[in-house]
Amino acid sequence: MAGNGSAARLAVLIDSDNASAQHLDQLLIEIAKYGRASVRRAYGDWTSTRLGSWKAELLTHSIQPIQQFAYTVGKNATDSALIIDAMDLLHAGNLDGFCLVTSDSDFTRLAARIREQGLTVFGFGEKKTPKPFVAACDTFVYVENLAKPTAEAKPAAKAAFTPDEKLNRLLSEAVEVAGGDDGWAHLGAVGSNLSRLASDFDSRTWGFSKLKDLLDAHPDYQVQSRAAGEGKNPVAMVRRKQAPKSKRGPAA
Repeated sequence: MAGNGSAARLAVLIDSDNASAQHLDQLLIEIAKYGRASVRRAYGDWTSTRLGSWKAELLTHSIQPIQQFAYTVGKNATDSALIIDAMDLLHAGNLDGFCLVTSDSDFTRLAARIREQGLTVFGFGEKKTPKPFVAACDTFVYVENLAKPTAEAKPAAKAAFTPDEKLNRLLSEAVEVAGGDDGWAHLGAVGSNLSRLASDFDSRTWGFSKLKDLLDAHPDYQVQSRAAGEGKNPVAMVRRKQAPKSKRGPAA
C-alpha cells in the first residue's frame, strides 16, 4: 500500500458501454489528483463498431482493452468481466483504490464491497447516474464537470450566482459541524465534511473551480484569510454571515 508520501496506486476500470471517450483526457487528469493509475483497463466488445471512438483513445493513453463478446442479447457480459477482474485485483492486495468509470447502477454492490475491504472508491459518470451507485462511492465526479468552464469569485460571478436548496443545506451542516465557538470554521475541515455528507459534492457543479470561490460568492457566507504563523501559508476560514439586527421603533 502507498506510504511515506508516495502516490496512491489506483486501478482505473472503464465500462466502455456506459462511458464516453470524449471525456477521457480530462478524466485521467482528474484521476491524477487522487493517485497513480497503475492499472488501466477498458471493457467492451471491441469487434463492435459502436465502440470505434474509444479505440484510438485507448492507444494514446496506454489503456488495455479487455475483449468481452456479447454472447447473448440482453445480457451484459461487460459488467461481469469488469466485476471479476476488480475482485481479482482487490484480493491481490497491491492497490489503494479503484476508479470505476461508468453510469451503470449494476456496479453499486462492487463499489460497496471494495469499500468494505478498506480501499477508496472513486466513481466517474454522467449526471444521469443512479443515486445508489453515486452514494456507494467515496467520491463521485460527474464527467460533465470536467469540461465545464468555471468562474472565479469575482463581483460579476457573485452577482450571477444563485445557490439552490441542496447546496444551502450541505454548506449549513458542513460549516456548523466544523465551526468553533465563534462560528469560524477551517475551510479544509468544511471540505472534508462536505465529502462525507455527499460523495458527489463538487464546487464545479455550481460553476466554481474551488470551494473557496464558491463560498466567497455565496451571499450567506464570508471567507477570511488568516496568518498561520511565521513561515506558514495563510489559512482560509469561513463562517455564516450574521443576520442584521432589526431596528425597533419607539414603543407605542
